Amino acid sequence: MKLNKLTEEEQAVIIGKQTEVPFSGEYDEFFQKGVYVCRQCNNPLYSSEAKFKSGCGWPSFDDEVKGSVKRIPDPDGIRTEIVCAKCDGHLGHVFTGEGYTEKDTRHCVNSLSIKFVPEK
Repeated sequence: MKLNKLTEEEQAVIIGKQTEVPFSGEYDEFFQKGVYVCRQCNNPLYSSEAKFKSGCGWPSFDDEVKGSVKRIPDPDGIRTEIVCAKCDGHLGHVFTGEGYTEKDTRHCVNSLSIKFVPEK
């Protein structure tokens, strides 16, 4: 599998599983039509139709492209990490039961983990 070259900041999040500063990511307040792909391997992860404004400081999605995201329980037993199903790159965490959308799911994703591809 061919992987994209990452900046040090992207590596810290995608490989090192760090979290970008809230409200700092380029896609937090970004709402255009298209698809969000994994910044490391270009795997399609989220449609812009699944993106919503949660006010949490990171891009939020209530659904993923089928089969594109894996859920892994955090060692703390409280949160659930989400990673790209193709390259295992860290995306963020998923939360349920918050009531933001009808699907009642919030994928809280680091902007550094994704790249936007506009609809043609």
